[in-house]
Amino acid sequence: MMSGDPDGSLGAREGESQVPDRHPGPRLAGAGLAAGALLGTAMALYGLVSWLEGFGFALQTDPSQWLAGVDRAAALDAVGNAAEVISALLAIVITVVAIVVELAATRYTHRITELFIREPINVLVLSFFVLTTVLCLWIAATFGGELSPAALLPQAALWLPLLMLTICLVILLPYFAFVFAFVSPLNTIRRLRVQALKAIRSYPKRGEKARLEVLTAIEELADLARGSLQHKDRTIAMAVSEAFSDLLQDFWRFRDELPDSFFALDGVIARDPDFVAVDWSVRQRLGRRGSWLEVKILRQFLELFANSLGQARDVGSFLAIKTRNLAVESGSEGRETLALCMQFFNSYMRAAINGRDLRLAYYVLDQYRQLAEELISRGDSDGAIQIGHFMRYYGQVAYDAGLQFLIETVAYDLFRLIEFSEQKGAPATDPLLSIFLEVDRPEESPSGEEDRLLGVRRVQAQLAAALLARGDRARARLIQQDMAEERPERLRLIRDELARENRPAYWEFTDRGVNFSYLPPEARACLDEFFAPFDLPDRVAPTTPVPDEIMPK
Repeated sequence: MMSGDPDGSLGAREGESQVPDRHPGPRLAGAGLAAGALLGTAMALYGLVSWLEGFGFALQTDPSQWLAGVDRAAALDAVGNAAEVISALLAIVITVVAIVVELAATRYTHRITELFIREPINVLVLSFFVLTTVLCLWIAATFGGELSPAALLPQAALWLPLLMLTICLVILLPYFAFVFAFVSPLNTIRRLRVQALKAIRSYPKRGEKARLEVLTAIEELADLARGSLQHKDRTIAMAVSEAFSDLLQDFWRFRDELPDSFFALDGVIARDPDFVAVDWSVRQRLGRRGSWLEVKILRQFLELFANSLGQARDVGSFLAIKTRNLAVESGSEGRETLALCMQFFNSYMRAAINGRDLRLAYYVLDQYRQLAEELISRGDSDGAIQIGHFMRYYGQVAYDAGLQFLIETVAYDLFRLIEFSEQKGAPATDPLLSIFLEVDRPEESPSGEEDRLLGVRRVQAQLAAALLARGDRARARLIQQDMAEERPERLRLIRDELARENRPAYWEFTDRGVNFSYLPPEARACLDEFFAPFDLPDRVAPTTPVPDEIMPK
């Protein structure tokens, strides 16, 4: 009964995968270089034509003669025509930009429209188009064909509109590049995160308006993620999760500089949908802890996790990764944040079990175990033991819900956690072992159901063999005593399976990549010692196992 993946299909990203934070700066710089190249090429061509027409020499020796030779009436007529060209061009620009922005706002979040309108570059460019059009119209309508004797700069009415018209045409392509970069959801995510961070830092000056702006930015990011999940755009949802995580980590760097009133759960915070229905005692507790921002963001994580069930498991796995990272990286405020992250890990497990998404629960357990290992590494054995209790509980809940494979996964993760603790010499080892031996609950299994718990017993035998390989016979003996009442035929099945399985990796691609039935050679050599007291028949000849009906459908 070998195991490695709950349904044998591709799952979530493993490890510390990061969504790239794409910034429009390089694109805009490239667009600016393209505009400069266009302008330089146009000037070179104009110089070539001027030289071929014989104006180049006059321009070099006496520019005033060259300017005086321009037909003023024809030039003013050209300026009037330019006004029509620019007005038509402006209409095209507005139409294209409006369509692009509206499509992006419809697909992701309406906040894109607001951000676009408030962007200074958009105001500057469109205003410049309007000014050029108005100036050309006024010059064409009011200036005559004769030069004024009091002119400070002759032909200025011709060359200034010509220069502005040239700028309008040259910046057109860079501006479109800017627009497409601006409406990119990844850039919108970055802007919303930066706005939220700026609002937090401005709280001492702006008060409740700043906190309201923080809530609005978080809600907009969550809306963007929900919309992306509806369109199966998982990269955007993961980018939002990354932005939430980055926002919290940036906030922790200067949270001590904020006044106590920022952390109070009152005013606009108390009226927020994520807090308005929370019990008064819970709100009081959150207010004392000053952790409303952490709760707000983790609640968005939980909602996105629920939306990812059955359709975007890599997003759900990524959320579990970011939750673990937040618990580990919370710094001096780690205790409160750790407790919150553990609560939300438990909520992830409950949501996955209720949604019957076995595979996502399988990946969440992996991250939960890694969090416990991190706690053991930094000396927090109590936290690791608490996680062990929660893992056992949700394994048993899953078993009662008909998701039998998950209790085997819990047993395997506890096995790895105990190994890790034992290698570190942590005081959590014996309490975790006690939890581990209670996972299968054989006395509560309905008649005929105990065979479904054979995988848990197999993992217990694996742990005993690993302990014997390291000379820890006392703990291995506890496992022997726990298995003393097992039927011999079940023990023989476990022993033979562990003895013949020599593939450390599961035979299908999974993010965990491990074969639950594999024992390293040094531990496999201790199987006979562990099973000797049970007086089992001789082992059957090793054969290559065939994966038939192994994984639950």
